[in-house]
Amino acid sequence: MELALEGISKRFAGIPVVDGVSTRMNAGVYGLLGANGAGKTTLMRMICGILNPTAGRICLDGQDIAALGERYRDLLGYLPQDFGYYPDFSAEEFLLYVAALKGLSTPAAKRKSRALLEQVALTESARKKIRTFSGGMKQRLGIAQALLNDPRILVLDEPTAGLDPKERVRFRNMIADLAKDKIILLSTHIVPDIEYIADRILIMKKGRFLMSGTAQELTSSMEGFVWNCRLTPAEAEHVGGDLVISNLKHDGPYVELRVISAARPTTDAVPATPTLEDLYLYHFRDQSVAPAPGKEEAHA
Repeated sequence: MELALEGISKRFAGIPVVDGVSTRMNAGVYGLLGANGAGKTTLMRMICGILNPTAGRICLDGQDIAALGERYRDLLGYLPQDFGYYPDFSAEEFLLYVAALKGLSTPAAKRKSRALLEQVALTESARKKIRTFSGGMKQRLGIAQALLNDPRILVLDEPTAGLDPKERVRFRNMIADLAKDKIILLSTHIVPDIEYIADRILIMKKGRFLMSGTAQELTSSMEGFVWNCRLTPAEAEHVGGDLVISNLKHDGPYVELRVISAARPTTDAVPATPTLEDLYLYHFRDQSVAPAPGKEEAHA
């Protein structure tokens, strides 16, 4: 199975929100990383058939998803940033209701709902009303409803919002396990959410794919751009300008800085091993689209 985006654009009132993006996806986890307003949600809504592209097309195994219609939607699971629910439904009632909308038989709906409630650690809260749930519990329920029809294509928009660190680890492990036979597209601006599980990461800025690759490929592009400095407070005050300071820690009479810069920021600065967070901070330090060091702009 291959999902292909071919020159997809979306304009609202003549303003491009998604601007000519192309990529091909097979089974695996694809992380869509970008700041708020980068166009991630609009792109995902087009992939789910909620919005129609202004230009370009989306194809599944060579067929336009608009022509596939219901056959394509049957393969989809979608978790939007704010999924709709009935607050007076219990978690179990809500999943059974969504399962009915998705065409599952009653026995299959009950079986699948029980299994998913256990998978997202909501078994003990299955009969509690959703209005009593914390934000993290609601998000876990949203993940469960997206999985009800055992989708082949799973689209998750900021899925770890509201989850505590333990829940986020549980979620990442679950997604990594599901990716064996699914195309999973996960949108976020939280770097660790995709750093460990994404087979490929798409960096999106101002509606375009800035670059793409594995976490290792992307971070290697920052070699020679990340530095550790140990300075006095007076010296640290003069470090700035075009430099990005990703970390600052006071250590007795000194200040330890982690700096992202194309040139050595101070004479005694020591090269540091770059991370995906360094790359993110470098590209989103302002609103200009800058190619990664030593890399051309890439369409995945």
